[in-house]
Amino acid sequence: MYDQLPLDGMPRRLYACTPSRLNTWLDCRRRYRFTYLDRPQPSKGPAWAHNSVGASVHNALAAWWREPYERRTPLTAAVLLTNGWITEGFRDAEQSGEWLSRARDLVSGYVTTLDPADDPVGVERTVATRTKVIALSGRIDRLDRRGDELVVVDYKTGRRPLTQDDARSSLALATYAIAASTMMRTPCRAVELHHLPTGEVVEWRHTDESLGRHLRRAEEIGVEAATADDRYRAVMGAPTSAKRPASAAGRGAGERPVVGPARVPAELDTVFAPSPGPLCSWCDFRRHCPEGQTAGSDRNPWDGLAD
Repeated sequence: MYDQLPLDGMPRRLYACTPSRLNTWLDCRRRYRFTYLDRPQPSKGPAWAHNSVGASVHNALAAWWREPYERRTPLTAAVLLTNGWITEGFRDAEQSGEWLSRARDLVSGYVTTLDPADDPVGVERTVATRTKVIALSGRIDRLDRRGDELVVVDYKTGRRPLTQDDARSSLALATYAIAASTMMRTPCRAVELHHLPTGEVVEWRHTDESLGRHLRRAEEIGVEAATADDRYRAVMGAPTSAKRPASAAGRGAGERPVVGPARVPAELDTVFAPSPGPLCSWCDFRRHCPEGQTAGSDRNPWDGLAD
């Protein structure tokens, strides 16, 4: 299907990507199309409460490190969390308040395990690296210096306990380590997942070989996705600023109109075929995907919260 894209011997521009973009391609190609190619982007469903909790906690911890040393206290962490609390996705104000209290305890308890004088190398730091195939970038929650090496730290607030395999197999953490090492000219092989609900720190120490395997995997995914992107543009043309007519289905008074996905020929629908499964219940684009609706039941925006 793609044997003419690109022509043999012709150089190809680097595929600009993030780990999230690569993982979306792996998870579901239809969701990839809706997220990165269709413009205007199809309307998403309601915000998820568990994402609001995660974003609020991440923002508070990043802000805590930006405070002067003398203000890096558990109380400051709780205040930052409260001031930046995101209320979207909760069932009601009461549930939002309950989770605000839980999240305050999470961040204030977590910062008691930190040395406020031990400034990270970076907080919410964007890193990037290039190969002959991809231009990859991403943002690290925290980048520490431990002795003569750097360590990638990623905060987790989900209800599922983490395992060492989560750290070992993470494409994002491995490529962040590669990018940080390249940019800082300092070795970076250790990656850590900090699970705030349990206080557990899950670490994995990569070798040059394992980092190389992750990078080659990223390149392989990038080639697949870039080829599909090229095919999409060849068929659909470059994105324009013109808006497609919006569907009024499911729209109430005062709500924004629902924007549907681009109408694509069967050829492209095959290239960007869906991957129906349990995750479809949590997909932001579920309303636009009949296969996803069949694969899993509807979820309330607050169903991802722990009991």
